[in-house]
Amino acid sequence: MFLVVRSVFWLTVAYMVIKPGVDFADAQQVSSQAMAAGQQVIAEQIQAIDCDSLQCLGGKAVIAAALQTSPPVGTPMHALPPTRTAPIPRPRPDWAG
Repeated sequence: MFLVVRSVFWLTVAYMVIKPGVDFADAQQVSSQAMAAGQQVIAEQIQAIDCDSLQCLGGKAVIAAALQTSPPVGTPMHALPPTRTAPIPRPRPDWAG
């Protein structure tokens, strides 16, 4: 009996948290905004460093180049249509009836 009461309680809590019809934010858009904000903060901190040597300037240039985002190349694999090489399930052999 206690198991049923506990299950009903947690299902009610889950229903109250995740209500039907609630629009969730686009995770990819939120992720890209967070990455852009993080890269901007890092770039500002790197630019604030005073450099007197060529090695320090080179390091700053390498880090600035690494922070550049590159666009995706081609189509991701999960967007490609599946190719079927053999029929599934295999047809029965003639001798099997």
